[in-house]
Amino acid sequence: MTERRIRVSIVGASGYVGGELLRLLLKHPLTTVAQATAESHVGRYVYQVHPNLRGHSRLRFEPLAQLEPCEVLFAALPHGQTSSLMDCLAQLSERVIDLSADFRLRDPELYRRYYAPNHSQPDWLEQFVYGLPEIKRAELRGARYVAGTGCLAATGLLGLYPLVAGGVVTSGPVIIEAKVGSSAAGASPNLSTHHPERSGVLRSFAPTAHRHTAELAEQLGLAAAVHGGQLRSRDIHFSATAVELVRGVLITAHCFPRSKTSERDLWQLYREYYAAEPFVRIVKERKGIYRYPEPKLLAGTNSCEVGFEVDPDTNRIVIMAALDNLMKGAAGNAVQAMNVMLGIEETTGLDFIGLHP
Repeated sequence: MTERRIRVSIVGASGYVGGELLRLLLKHPLTTVAQATAESHVGRYVYQVHPNLRGHSRLRFEPLAQLEPCEVLFAALPHGQTSSLMDCLAQLSERVIDLSADFRLRDPELYRRYYAPNHSQPDWLEQFVYGLPEIKRAELRGARYVAGTGCLAATGLLGLYPLVAGGVVTSGPVIIEAKVGSSAAGASPNLSTHHPERSGVLRSFAPTAHRHTAELAEQLGLAAAVHGGQLRSRDIHFSATAVELVRGVLITAHCFPRSKTSERDLWQLYREYYAAEPFVRIVKERKGIYRYPEPKLLAGTNSCEVGFEVDPDTNRIVIMAALDNLMKGAAGNAVQAMNVMLGIEETTGLDFIGLHP
């Protein structure tokens, strides 16, 4: 591992994910943040938008037009903007990590169904690696272009992937309910995030057709196909509910194995799959109030907790998974992916312990 500092820049650094990228990369021992762009804040210090950075940086926001070449470029722009700029961004940096949804899907038809009538840069789709290290580590090593995950999709994948990759579940239905905090809606205010309208609610905002269904279907489908199974978007039944949290995702998934499965079988499967993973831990305690994954304990960390139960009467497997949507669901995962891309120790700059209480 080189001790030379890597020059990184962030496009669209004024949002919540951009702020988290700044927080992580400013303190990463092997990176130097060269530039941060934000068209609506040009000239302002980054700490004036992200006050937690006060005393840690004198960097100012710059316009995109003044972006200079760097070694790794993070794009934290709203959906649809990175794709329109991709030809330009690729000339400025050999490695681009996009945190929008623009390049998460390989299948243009899935993109058309869940995001827009047509992708503006379909030729780029095949060049991006889906950026979840726990399932794409080999492809990420040495990659030039990485697509960041959707936070709900990442939670679901980390919970369900061992079952599908291990051949325990290879067909539907897979039923997933996700509960998510308000920061997942982004920094731009609207009526649904206005405090009097958000406080105290349990609001079902996407009972069907949530965009992250496409990621789940594509990645779980690839894993199921290895065992001769088939998981398509119509087999993934996904719903999302807004809850009174700022940070955090908790998914509860229900699926049905090909044959009788015990909790001992699941313990063995998950322990083997995640034994060497630094940011995933199995949580299944017999006593106490934190017996299962809990987003509250993961705020500010790059960790994901996974738990499970088996209903012996119906052979139904219930999977629970939790993470911080801005960290392991976005910025932290992107920095982890960068570490893998560059051959840096994967946990570098990400070894945080959560808070309690």
